[in-house]
Amino acid sequence: MKAILCKEYGPADKLVIEEVPSPEVKGRGVKVRVKAAGLNFPDTLIIENKYQFKPPLPFSPGGEMAGEVIEVGEKVTRFKIGDRVAGLTGHGAFAEEVVTAEDNLLPVPDGMSDEKAAAFTMVYGTSYHALKQRANLQPGETLLVLGASGGVGLATVELGKAMGARVIAAASSAEKLAVAKEAGADELINYSEEPLKETAKKLTKGKGVDVIYDPVGGDFTEQALRAMAWNGRHLIVGFAAGEIPKIPANLTLLKGCSVVGVFWGDFTRREPEVSAQNMMDLMKLFSEGKIDPKISAIYEFEDYEEALGALTGRKATGKVVLKVGS
Repeated sequence: MKAILCKEYGPADKLVIEEVPSPEVKGRGVKVRVKAAGLNFPDTLIIENKYQFKPPLPFSPGGEMAGEVIEVGEKVTRFKIGDRVAGLTGHGAFAEEVVTAEDNLLPVPDGMSDEKAAAFTMVYGTSYHALKQRANLQPGETLLVLGASGGVGLATVELGKAMGARVIAAASSAEKLAVAKEAGADELINYSEEPLKETAKKLTKGKGVDVIYDPVGGDFTEQALRAMAWNGRHLIVGFAAGEIPKIPANLTLLKGCSVVGVFWGDFTRREPEVSAQNMMDLMKLFSEGKIDPKISAIYEFEDYEEALGALTGRKATGKVVLKVGS
């Protein structure tokens, strides 16, 4: 089979496509013929040895995919050959075949394309866990979403609306905000043209926002935190801006607020039953038409460098998907 390989750490131009042996299946493993792979910000980090998980070289990146089951281990009970599935791999999804544990997979419902299935699990899983378990978002609360036009940002806008929140979307351009508006955002902040703190305060009539979803980091974290309401929750999801911010601890005291970490990957391992229920909830929301993966672009397998560049250059509005097999 063909696989995109990281044989030395570095940017995407260090990756290569090579023929490699098909992976072996045993136990609760499921081998999937990959049809499409979803790209996520961790994919840009893992190839540069900057992510929490560090697979040994050489490895194929790609933590999310959709495809067809072609072989199952002897202990697998939930899937059979021919089933359409989507889910997580940790790494290895940028390949024609991959093996992952059956607990990492979901059945793909009728009406969901391979591309949308590949764009579903990670962004909605992360955002739903953040809003439900970590923030306990309540109907009527105000949710500020930073980086609202990216994959997790748009998922959060949709989920916030589905959970009954008033959603303020913040992004760096009018074009990106238009996508967030289409996803259901109630209010918009262009933080390249207007001050984030003051605008968020104005939109909430001075009260501040109840929940902040922050996958951006950098200077925007403190600006958003200063717009926090009493008893608010600031969700630390990632650092797409590249800089890990240092938060003034006195702000949490003065606002009586919480700064809450969101590490969805570890959550799925530590609390698999809760995670499984989350995914069932999300599939129900999809079937009800309340959420729908927004795909920014679909790239051919050989164009992986350009696809990853869309993430690192923050050009994507929605998910970037790599087409792997037919």
